[in-house]
Amino acid sequence: MGNTYQDFIMPGSLVNGEWLHSDTRFSIFDKATGEQLASLANAQVSDMEMAISHASVAFDSWRYTSGLERARLLMAWYEKLIEHRDALAQLLTMEQGKPLSEAKGEIDYGAGYIRWFAGEAERIDGDVCAGVNSTQHIQVVKKPVGVVGAITPWNFPNAMIARKAAAALAAGCAFVGRPAAETPLSALAMAKLAQDAGIPAGVLNIVVGTDAKALGKVLTQSERVAKFSFTGSTRVGQQLIQDCAPTVKRVSMELGGNAPFIVFEDADIDAAVSAAMLAKFRNAGQTCVCANRFLVHRSVHDKFVSALMHKVATLSIGNGLNGADIGPLIGIHAAEKVNTLVVKALAEGASKHFGQEWTGSAFYPPTILTDITAEMAIFGQEIFGPVVTVIPFNDEAHAVSLANQTEYGLAAYIFTNDYTRMKRVPDQLDYGMVGINEAAISNPAAPFGGVKHSGFGREGSKYGLDDYLSIQYRCIGGY
Repeated sequence: MGNTYQDFIMPGSLVNGEWLHSDTRFSIFDKATGEQLASLANAQVSDMEMAISHASVAFDSWRYTSGLERARLLMAWYEKLIEHRDALAQLLTMEQGKPLSEAKGEIDYGAGYIRWFAGEAERIDGDVCAGVNSTQHIQVVKKPVGVVGAITPWNFPNAMIARKAAAALAAGCAFVGRPAAETPLSALAMAKLAQDAGIPAGVLNIVVGTDAKALGKVLTQSERVAKFSFTGSTRVGQQLIQDCAPTVKRVSMELGGNAPFIVFEDADIDAAVSAAMLAKFRNAGQTCVCANRFLVHRSVHDKFVSALMHKVATLSIGNGLNGADIGPLIGIHAAEKVNTLVVKALAEGASKHFGQEWTGSAFYPPTILTDITAEMAIFGQEIFGPVVTVIPFNDEAHAVSLANQTEYGLAAYIFTNDYTRMKRVPDQLDYGMVGINEAAISNPAAPFGGVKHSGFGREGSKYGLDDYLSIQYRCIGGY
């Protein structure tokens, strides 16, 4: 195999170890230049049905492989990803738009989940419990749930597939993934490397196509799919939960966010600003854990905004392959949505503290808005772009109230040097994850997930395997 990104562009879906071909095709474009990257076979409903059928057959044997064997194959997959990191990162940058340095970080991040779950595959332990009387012996056994269906988003096209597929395969499940039509190339490249690593045909299947609704319905409504996992918007997630209900699937949802970034009066402002740059501008603000609302104590409000403005002013915008700090959003439609929120906020009384005018392209200029209030539309919506909104607060109770004033509950961040506050405030925050003087909160050892309209279930960590396992209780009598 070569070492350039072209060597990882596959012709279409991978089903049962075979690459599907079709006269019906769709194109993938470089998000920065608009040039065509690839033309792929456009999967139809019948292709998804075939993938589920083959996954079901593969599961019948994969479920009985030892944890040691599954771990060995996952580690071989991990090593392939690391070996070809640079080429995979270049492909990712071109199809998604993020800076090359961030793309390399994503390859490492996604591979880290595969390495983590390789270790967990050998530690799927049950239990032995005391019976209610001396004639019974109770065993608790963990078993793979079956075929897993997953839909992943465009903002992390490598890592989102990795952390779902790795957990499923480690548990002994077969996997059918449907990546976003905007960014399917990274998922297919990963599937190629899984194949090269020796993962058996049918255990890992990737189906790519433009009819998201039709392909998704096959996954959600098939009786042969035992578990469904989704990362994406809350609106779509709500519909998918309904679609899964008739077959009573096990469902996990990692949905939208509206993360507060709380800076208390005793915080290290320089550290908070450095963290804010990561929490807000990584992937041009297109992350579900992206800091959305910057809640800053009135006494340090001006100092924080001034320091942040000087940092933001150094950011370069352009093609991610050329060293730019901020690449394009996923498309002009995404930039237009961000701009609509900004324009409305300004009309409602917000001030543009920093930022150039949007030129109508997929590149959106980093922007800082002040004089934001909780009544504005931009306060309650996920921005998904490089726009900072700053809201002053009076005291701790006010900050907590503003932070919880949202239907979402994925991630929150607090910056303080008061150790009692580090315990007290997270107890009051309705979020699944809280970063305390830290913005880089996601890693394979941590349980990633939210509450409220941000979903349910956890990915990564020892808890992330539970969603792919069922518990069987065995009562043995006759003693």
